[in-house]
Amino acid sequence: MQAFVYDAVRTPFGRYGGALAGARPDDLAAFVVAEQVRRAPNLDPALVDEVILGDANGAGEDNRDVARMAVLLAGLPLTVPGSTVNRLCGSSLEAAVQAARAVETGDAEVVVAGGVESMSRAPWVVRKPERAYPAGDADLVSSTLGWRLVNPRMAPEWTVSLGEATERLREKHGITRERQDEFALRSHRLAHAAWEAGRYDDLVTAYTGPGATPDPLARDEPIRPDTGTETLATLRPSFRPDGTVTAGNASPLTDGASAALIGSERAAELTGLTPLARIAGRAAVGNEPRYFGYAPVEAAHRALGRSGIEWDDVGAVELNEAFAAQALACLDAWPIAPEIVNAWGGAIAVGHPLGASGTRVLATLARRMRSENVRWGVAAICIGVGQGMAVVLENTDVTP
Repeated sequence: MQAFVYDAVRTPFGRYGGALAGARPDDLAAFVVAEQVRRAPNLDPALVDEVILGDANGAGEDNRDVARMAVLLAGLPLTVPGSTVNRLCGSSLEAAVQAARAVETGDAEVVVAGGVESMSRAPWVVRKPERAYPAGDADLVSSTLGWRLVNPRMAPEWTVSLGEATERLREKHGITRERQDEFALRSHRLAHAAWEAGRYDDLVTAYTGPGATPDPLARDEPIRPDTGTETLATLRPSFRPDGTVTAGNASPLTDGASAALIGSERAAELTGLTPLARIAGRAAVGNEPRYFGYAPVEAAHRALGRSGIEWDDVGAVELNEAFAAQALACLDAWPIAPEIVNAWGGAIAVGHPLGASGTRVLATLARRMRSENVRWGVAAICIGVGQGMAVVLENTDVTP
């Protein structure tokens, strides 16, 4: 059996402490799950075989299998199961891959896959003491991003911050501050232009659930259409005094949720929807943790090989922009024209709520391929601790 992407929807992505900070992650997840089911005109909610959501933190309000909590909060039948997966930044892309496998093996006909992250509401955590009744103080550790409570047996070069790892990657590949800032500016300008052109109208729904602001967020909050290279050049390095990675050429801390409807060929009848794209291949790879940002290179190569196509066949790419330097290192390694990558902007502009970003890039790719009449596309994402993922889509309405 084959698996298809039928539809996708997400909230706008909100800035850290911004318009979505009042919304719990389980409420954000429930909102997109309910909306995804509602958008399938013929779908009996009881026929949803599974809800699979990615979640990178899971240490706070999302801690009790947020996918199952989303099923309950969304008002789906109690018979619909939910499972939560964690592959850090690749969590929701992993959810989509698991959904596709369930369809391909005949275990499911209709699956809602997606992910959620509230980086604003990620809690502080406290390590339990090694002995009872300790007399000393205890430290609160933020679970918003990156390493915490590190195992001392981990090699020190593996546990550097994501920003420091990116500094090392850009040194290795000779990527300048100027290129990074120009890439960041491109992301903002393309994202703003895509919103103005209505590209995101079918992909994004204003969040109106619990914790929504009186004037619900309708567009991605981090986009700055008025920024320029002069402004970006004034920003101080974030991780090294003499570094090049800044708040302006990295993806911002963000809140949001995303979902996609993955189904079999028969799901067209069950949902009343026409497939956007076929899931043709996928791959997950590991590499050295300090060069995590480069892992999508090999992941995409393997996914293409498993799909039976080559880079010359690819007409659209969506690569999650964790950092401009990381994205540029990948683009320099792939034999593609930069113009086909993130043509509607990327995470530097729209944001990167960790658990939700994988289905964002997958959904944007599927919609772009339809809009641009492209047959083959690649969605790819880098993942902390040295991993990368990629999925190849085929627009079956484009003839060979």
